[in-house]
Amino acid sequence: MPVQIMVLPNPNTSLPFRVARGHFATSHSHINYYIDLTMTKHRLSEAREAAIELCSKMKTTTVIDTILCLDGTEVVGACMASELSRYGFMNMNSHRTIYVVTPEHTSGSQLIFRDNTAPMIVGKHVLILAASVTTGYTAQAAVEAVRYYSGIPAGICSIFASADECEGFPIVSIFKKDILDDYESTSSHDCPLCRAGKKLDAMVNSHGISSF
Repeated sequence: MPVQIMVLPNPNTSLPFRVARGHFATSHSHINYYIDLTMTKHRLSEAREAAIELCSKMKTTTVIDTILCLDGTEVVGACMASELSRYGFMNMNSHRTIYVVTPEHTSGSQLIFRDNTAPMIVGKHVLILAASVTTGYTAQAAVEAVRYYSGIPAGICSIFASADECEGFPIVSIFKKDILDDYESTSSHDCPLCRAGKKLDAMVNSHGISSF
């Protein structure tokens, strides 16, 4: 049976917050809510609104040359680049513009950049944009990859975050964990739903959800 998505009211934004309650497995953890960010990532009107909200929460003194888009957030990233340019955020690029790039993932989940995209990271101030930050593994890997390619991490932002910081950077987000009072993200070994004998409802990742 398909998982039922519901929209929760949020007085702090007009963006819809779509979730499903259940027992879900990601590659790193088990969670009791699936946060459905599909429309926010791919519908231009929502992506633009998300970009405006994220940009409004960032310090104008932040230097941003490149936006590194994780989890399929390229549309939001492009909108953010437009907004940041309009707000007058500084960048050090010779063309006075902001690059929007997405990494390639190896079979071992490492982030790499090819010869044609690496110059957008090397020596650049890179803002990391994720759809969600829960365990922090993906955001941490992105920070490490930026540093490996001699880039300068400029910050981390996401549409949803259950953590306040990652790798020493405060996470700028639209939706926070407190909108879901009982939200839990645990390892599969410590999952209370597994211990209670509740079967998984679906597998989830940045591409979406696959119900059992």
